[in-house]
Amino acid sequence: MIWLVAFIVCVGFVSAETPSHYRVHNDRVIGGHDAKPDVWKWQVSLQLDSYNDGSFYHICGGTIVDSFYIMTAAHCILSSDPQQYRAVVGEYNLDHYEGSEQLHRVEKIVVHPHWNGDLGLGNDIAILRLADPIYDNGHVAIANLPSPGATLPNNFECVITGWGLIDFSGSVPAILQEAPIPVVEHSVCSQPDWWGSLAKETMVCAGGDGIISGCQGDSGGPLNCFTDEAWRVYGVVSYGPAGMCNQLRKPTVFTRVASFMDWMYSVMYN
Repeated sequence: MIWLVAFIVCVGFVSAETPSHYRVHNDRVIGGHDAKPDVWKWQVSLQLDSYNDGSFYHICGGTIVDSFYIMTAAHCILSSDPQQYRAVVGEYNLDHYEGSEQLHRVEKIVVHPHWNGDLGLGNDIAILRLADPIYDNGHVAIANLPSPGATLPNNFECVITGWGLIDFSGSVPAILQEAPIPVVEHSVCSQPDWWGSLAKETMVCAGGDGIISGCQGDSGGPLNCFTDEAWRVYGVVSYGPAGMCNQLRKPTVFTRVASFMDWMYSVMYN
């Protein structure tokens, strides 16, 4: 059944109590609305130079997990040549240089060893080592991550962010988008009329209300959830339904970060 699934890749988008200093107002069907600058400081625009001519373009999101490392989805790796990629951090408006951006070339790509290209089998995660470290310019931050094995309850409200499509006509936002999205626990998401056997315990489902979802261009980006007094990245955007992104009972599916902590740390610090 994996042929029913469309990659959420291309040109971003987007209970415990939401902190009082932050509120999300949804006024678009898929992507929410423009995020405020410097809120999601760990968000990355992963960009590809497919013709090796210096023309980079956004293909996926990502998350800063160390001054030298970016976390993204394995299916975002369209080329094995790290020189064809760059990670842009401190980004907000893709159409304008605002002085907050840092452009970092990728030195090494490490895809999870059990990734085989089948989204339904999971392991859709990759770590990119940068050629030079990200420096603190006031517009970037290393993401907080969950504890190994951590889970979230059903309907826990998180936030999806990225530069993915915001409507069915293919509109691509220049400004980073955000949208509130509730977690769908595994016992629900794995039911036959939801994602069934395609939903694994190494994944996190969120959405499925037919209103809010990730879409093409959000792959690799973060699922941001406020737990233990901090925003933490619980998921990496992996897949969604073919056709319209925001289908009822077909939530956006994320790689569950808490299931891959040991592997991530072995890649970064071994």
